[in-house]
Amino acid sequence: MDAFLREAIREAEQGAREGGIPIGSVLVIGGKIVGRGRNRRVQDGSAIRHAEMDCLENAGRLTAAQYAKAILYSTLSPCDMCSGAALLYKIPKIVVGENSTFQGPESYVRSRGVDLTIVDDPDCIRMMRQFIANRPALWNEDIGEVGCG
Repeated sequence: MDAFLREAIREAEQGAREGGIPIGSVLVIGGKIVGRGRNRRVQDGSAIRHAEMDCLENAGRLTAAQYAKAILYSTLSPCDMCSGAALLYKIPKIVVGENSTFQGPESYVRSRGVDLTIVDDPDCIRMMRQFIANRPALWNEDIGEVGCG
């Protein structure tokens, strides 16, 4: 497994230990992690702190030249909001752990020139399936769905 995806999984696992949603992300430039994050909506009482948003925030202010060399790793397919942030900063590559439990606007992201790679990692799939089965109301809240709870 890719070492950077493994780090994103570690972030997701930490988020789960904190009582949050197990989604993690890292931002890599030049082979080094410059930002890491996890879904912190529960922990921070936030409307927008998805893993990718937390990761970008934790990376701090970067230049357009730095973003142009970046790779964003996420354990789950980025939603519309997180995909939009990646597009805004022109991040050229996104590596996704899995998209079987949730699929963001992948076709649109690709149409904008982003190299989007889906890994289908079994750890990412297991983690999300277990979370969704155990906490469906929180999951639906996170993805903006009206559902249980």
